[in-house]
Amino acid sequence: MTTAILTTTPDCEIVSSRIFNVPQQLLFRAWSEPNHLKNWWGPLGFTNTFTQFEFRVGGKWSFVMHGPDKGNYVNECEFIKIIEPSLIAWKRFSQPIFQVVAAFESLSDNETKLVFKMLFNTAEECKKIKVFAVDKNEENFDKLESELAKMSM
Repeated sequence: MTTAILTTTPDCEIVSSRIFNVPQQLLFRAWSEPNHLKNWWGPLGFTNTFTQFEFRVGGKWSFVMHGPDKGNYVNECEFIKIIEPSLIAWKRFSQPIFQVVAAFESLSDNETKLVFKMLFNTAEECKKIKVFAVDKNEENFDKLESELAKMSM
């Protein structure tokens, strides 16, 4: 199995970004600590049950996302690159298959830019997900904002 981050072209990527008014380390913690991640990961109305979270390169992340109306979505992932506090990358083994790269750039003591990339092997695979993922990523970031506010208290 490869642990390299995919080299892609823009037609094989979904890129979302946002500036959060928190220190880089706090944003990284929200992504790397399961007791925080489970509270915000996924679109509006979704909840999570984590069954495995080994935050290290080669570590597994297994969880079920529970939809607000119906549906349970099994997710099997493996962390492929971690650089604290600036980058977390993983690959998914469950459908749809893609990689995620989350980069955290400190802009000031209390401002961090997140660049969230979903990387696909083909433009066709990317296009299928892109129609709904852009809006859902924004919902995810909104939930992250709420979790960060709780963490800052």
